Parts: sequence; C-alpha cells; structure tokens
Amino acid sequence: MRPGIVMKFGGTSVGSSTAIRQMGAIVRAAATREPLVVVSAMGGVTNDLYALVKSALAREPLEERVQAVVRRHEDAARELGVDFACMAPLCDELRELARGVAMLGECTPRAHDRIASLGERLCARLVAGHLALLGLPAKAVDAWDAGLLTDRRFQGARPLPSTEASIRAAVGGMDGLLVVTGYIGRTTQDEVTTLGRGGSDYSAAIFGAALGVQEIQIWTDVDGVMTADPRKTRAARRIASMSFAEAAELAFFGAKVLHPATMQPAVRKGIPIRVLNTFAPAQPGTLVAASNAPAARGVKSIATKDKIAIVNVVASEMQFQWGFLAKIATAFERREVVVDAIATSEVSVTLTTDADAPLDLLASDLRQHAEVEVIRGVSLVSIVGEELRERRGFAAEVFATLAELAVSPRLVSYGATGNNLSFVVEHAQLARVVEALHAQLFEERST
Repeated sequence: MRPGIVMKFGGTSVGSSTAIRQMGAIVRAAATREPLVVVSAMGGVTNDLYALVKSALAREPLEERVQAVVRRHEDAARELGVDFACMAPLCDELRELARGVAMLGECTPRAHDRIASLGERLCARLVAGHLALLGLPAKAVDAWDAGLLTDRRFQGARPLPSTEASIRAAVGGMDGLLVVTGYIGRTTQDEVTTLGRGGSDYSAAIFGAALGVQEIQIWTDVDGVMTADPRKTRAARRIASMSFAEAAELAFFGAKVLHPATMQPAVRKGIPIRVLNTFAPAQPGTLVAASNAPAARGVKSIATKDKIAIVNVVASEMQFQWGFLAKIATAFERREVVVDAIATSEVSVTLTTDADAPLDLLASDLRQHAEVEVIRGVSLVSIVGEELRERRGFAAEVFATLAELAVSPRLVSYGATGNNLSFVVEHAQLARVVEALHAQLFEERST
C-alpha cells in the first residue's frame, strides 16, 4: 500500500456513533486518494483511563470505572452494527492492568502508557469495523505494527531514527485501508509508549513524512485555525492559510488546534497540513504550508496559555559575570521544566512556564544562586504572524490597547524570529485583553 494522504481524526470526530458515521462518510469520499487513517481515542476516554489509574492507586472500587469505558465502546459498536468481539480482549486487558496497579499500589510510567494506549486501540477497531460495513477494505492496525518504534521515554516518547524506514516497510507490505492508532508506539523491547497528550497529531505527521504523502489532514471540531480562541472572542474567524513557522509558534504558545510537535516531520519533508472540520466538511479549513505568499504575511492570530507561572530570578552578583544563565538553564533542565517566554535585565531573569511544573523544587534549586519569586494566576498572550516587525507601529498598537484597558504586562518578549510578540497579564484580565486586541488587530483593519 502507498497512501496518498493521511487523515487524522481527533477525539470529538470519533466521540460517538453519530460522529463516526460522519467521519466514515468523509473517508469514503476520499477513498480515491488512498488515505491512511489515524485515530485518537473516543473523546474523554483517555481522561477516563487516567482517572482509572488514580482509582486503582487509591484502591477504590474499579469495576464501575472499567465498565464505563467498556460500555462506551459497546454502545457505539451496537449503534454502528460493529461486532464488539474484536474489542473484548482489549477490555479484558484493561481490567487486568487496573487490578495489577491496585494490587501493587503503584503504577510505573510503562504501565501507565500501556493503560493509556487502550483508548486508541479500542477506537481503531471500532472505526475500522464501521468503515468495513461501508464497503471499504479497512482494518485496524496498532501503530507499532505499522512500523512506529520509539525510545523508552514513557509518556513523552519520540520515534527512533529508523522509524521512517520501518514504517515504509511495514505499510508497504499491507493491503487495504489502514486505520492506525494515534498517540502510541512501542520500543524495540516490546514496551508500549505514548507520545504525550495530543500526540495523535504527531503520529499523523510521522506517518505522513515517512510515506511521503501529498497532504496531512487534521480533522477536528472547528473550521480551521482561528484568529483567536472562539471561547474568548465570538469575533474569531478562520485563517485561510499560514506558514509552518506561524503554525509552530501558535501551537507552542497555546493554540489547541495543532499539537506543538506536529510541525516537525511535515516541515522536514515540506508536506502541507490542512486543518478541517469533521462536522462541516465543505468548509475549506486552514492550509499550513512551507511559506506565505507576500500578501498573506502579517498578524495571523492571538494565542493564549491560561495555566502558567512566572519565575523571577534576581541576583545582583550576576552583573558582569559569566556562567549565571548556564546555572539557571541547568536547574530548568534538571527538573525538566520547559520555558515559554523569557526576558532579562542586568541583574534578573524572568521566565514563564507551565503552572503545573515542579516549581517548588525548581525554586529550591535556583535559590542556591539567587533570589527567586514564583508568581501564579497569570496568563500568556502571544500575537503571531510573519514579519510583525515590518508592520510599522505594530507594538505601539498593542501597548496602546493595553494602556486603554489599564493593563500593565508582567513580562514582554519579542520573539527572535520576529514572528511573535508575547506578554503576561493577570488571568482575570485575559478575556478583555483578547477581546480588545482582536478588535484592534483584525476587526478594525477589515472594516
């Protein structure tokens, strides 16, 4: 088999029998393009599996939680007319794994990934069964059987250098329409791994890059990448096209449509990505390609991250001293804390990161070298677009709007690429900041 496109369907696109019928119609309409289908778990199932692990560790009654996951798939199978027998062994495996965690009183990262993988594995069999009833030669394939091999970094695995070759060999030897599990892989020691939350997008890009497809399609529940989060401003509208660089910035700075790692394989092979709406397939979506046409450059979107924290590191002795930033970087590396934005002065460094990171431990490490303050309850706002610096008066527009709102940003960072301007505000101020900036940068301009 040599697929022409990859079609990835997210949790909402496979979240019910009604949604699966809709995605089935989309796949059947694209059959002449020889798609390879990648699926997430049914919407909410991964969270249910995580909750099951917590219950097992707390030695709470498990059968009700297990049955909730089983019934979700049983009901969908019955409504679709799919034989549930192909999923029953995986349900038995789930039950046994949960009992094992409860018995041992611990869940290793390896065991956690194995349990988490079952959402995608169940869904792939359900979807393949439905597509087969539509007359398509579909079969469910676990990602590792399609060649996706990873390192042993459980809960955040990355593909091995040999993965592209192994995918080409495995998929090339298979017939029919393959429905492949997203989000998961396996080590060379036969250990199940996951690629991190949202990793089904990454899976789609890995398969697309390895197979050299014409396009990678990300099917979701919105019309494409938007000028802002529609939950924060009703005026948000679809972006027709954008560059890989812009999409990567948006993904990193909080846009929920694309997973941050998705871009990497596609960029490397120059494969365009199209973001589409499963529930409005006639919409053209958003095309993400290598570069923008000159007329399409400029401000594209406002991205936000709600659950962040500021880490202020202040040390007067750092003035004129070398090695101080290296010590800070070492502390962040040791605690595996990812930095979003950074600003420096002669005697201080201010950084933002995920509020759920081990910040107490990080602060303890940093206090060996400087005074440290951790500020929570803040949000990161990032305005993304190519050639922002070439737009005369752009920064003045942004800060004038903030001044009108009586909002003083806690940190400002102008990306080195010139593709983003980021700043931090109090979380309580976020909604009106986004609303006002969207009106200033998009609505007034279009008017």
